[in-house]
Amino acid sequence: MMKKICISLTAFFLVACLHLEAPRAEDTPTAAITLTPPPTSTPTVIWFPPTETPVVTPTLKITPTPGVMVELGEVLYQDQFISPEGWSLPQNERGQINIGNGEINIIINESGTYLAGTRDKPDVGDFYAEITANPVLCSARDEYGFLFSVIGSGQYYRFALSCSGEVRLDRYVSGVTTTLYPWTRSASIPVGAPSVTKLAVLVAENEIHIYINGISQFSTEVQQRIYGSFGVYARSVGDTALTVSFSDLIAREVLPK
Repeated sequence: MMKKICISLTAFFLVACLHLEAPRAEDTPTAAITLTPPPTSTPTVIWFPPTETPVVTPTLKITPTPGVMVELGEVLYQDQFISPEGWSLPQNERGQINIGNGEINIIINESGTYLAGTRDKPDVGDFYAEITANPVLCSARDEYGFLFSVIGSGQYYRFALSCSGEVRLDRYVSGVTTTLYPWTRSASIPVGAPSVTKLAVLVAENEIHIYINGISQFSTEVQQRIYGSFGVYARSVGDTALTVSFSDLIAREVLPK
């Protein structure tokens, strides 16, 4: 039998419908995904940066309204976080990142600390990726999130959430941070901890679409090709300890139109 998966992400619902047939060895599962942003919108390892990195805010196209229709293909990468193999994970007196029991955990003991755990592989472009974030301990200005299109230790896109309920998107290249979408409050993000949030990123050609708990936040276009691996990060800004766990990372290919 053939297997077809239809996934619809709307402003308030995530709907999945399945039509199953007996699979054949040569079949590649595909999925049709319809991503519709909300009707309105306002608008690897970098351990301890010694100074605040420059921030550049370019003129970019932010698109909160049009829907996106894409076909999803095979799973490009999936991590159940059983083993640290393939990950770069910092550990020292300020904090550590470890993997085990189905989670990658970031534990920060000292304010002003930035920790990121990344993978060198796979190198993927045109993908749909999801990961679940679970802040256990955090204060309002602390932040955490998902890194994608990671290249080495000095280049990635950073999909950030704050413990006060805001979302942001940056591009980091060789010490320079470019803000693609500034800190903006979102009703989709739980405030404080403990909480559980599903982060999703759709990359199709030069477009980036951001989703939180199945709800569209925004999309933006960039000039450069988007490809690379994945990672997670957290930054402690408050006076208390910060602990965030991530689980269930999966990325699927986006098929050509």
